[in-house]
Amino acid sequence: MSWSIPFMPEQASNFAPGVDLLFYALLAFSFGLGLVLTFLVVRYSARYRAGSRADRSGRRARSLRLEIAWTAATVAIAFGLFAWGAVLFVDRNKAPADAIEIAAIGKQWMWKFRHPGGQREINELHVPVGQPVVVSLASQDVIHSFFVPAFRVKQDAVPGRTTRVWFTATKPGRYHLFCAEYCGTQHSGMRGQVIAMQPERYAAWLEARSGGEPLAAAGERLFRSLGCSGCHGAESRIPAPSLEGLYRRPVPLASRRTVIADEAYLRDSILQPQKHIVAGYGAVMPSYDELIDEDELQMIVAYIKSLAEDREP
Repeated sequence: MSWSIPFMPEQASNFAPGVDLLFYALLAFSFGLGLVLTFLVVRYSARYRAGSRADRSGRRARSLRLEIAWTAATVAIAFGLFAWGAVLFVDRNKAPADAIEIAAIGKQWMWKFRHPGGQREINELHVPVGQPVVVSLASQDVIHSFFVPAFRVKQDAVPGRTTRVWFTATKPGRYHLFCAEYCGTQHSGMRGQVIAMQPERYAAWLEARSGGEPLAAAGERLFRSLGCSGCHGAESRIPAPSLEGLYRRPVPLASRRTVIADEAYLRDSILQPQKHIVAGYGAVMPSYDELIDEDELQMIVAYIKSLAEDREP
């Protein structure tokens, strides 16, 4: 029997090698700096020990060049590590346009996932290897944190907001999914798995679980049942902004500002309609804050986003 303790979790995503390399660089810098400081402490402790003949007159030999050199080197290394981390952070927040988008909701105490085709999962997330995946996160109650150690990704799911995390799985397998934010008495039991599959096996898995209502289609049905089409429909007589091609487009506001219609804007427009009044329209839309839950909100947002996708060439 062989015993081994892995120093780091398995690398299984596009982010893992870069994050690990930065970690090792920080570790090496800290270790090297620690060695220098330890050497100086031991040296001066021995030199100025009780009874030694070391000069204690108070005269100091000062080298301006040496002081400038070590200060400049420390600043350069610190800014270099900062820039390195900033690049990784920016890449982590720029999902490719062709990524698969999966809706996720954290709740006490489970993870609920819904694929674009309507396939649902609880505490398991199936993804294809080699293809970018965006997980759109929301919380039904308190702050949760989507954490997959093997992928080196972690993102909070915050009540009242939509957050996103993306990754590309590089190796087939089953990988631990944790909630990394204390969320209540059963926080330690809020665990799951991300199952990375070869593309053909993933396609077969989706096909075997087909039959559910696609997320955008469910959003359209809910959109109409709530009466939203009465104002925002093409044949509506009530003046309301058109939603066709809205997603990711600039929106002029009555306050003379312009905002981009991203997910946060869509969410605010549904739950807090008075926050962004579109130029040329009155503040007449009611709030749906207590009328729909997070799951339904994700459906409606997916439907509005699909209206923009339908108009793309």
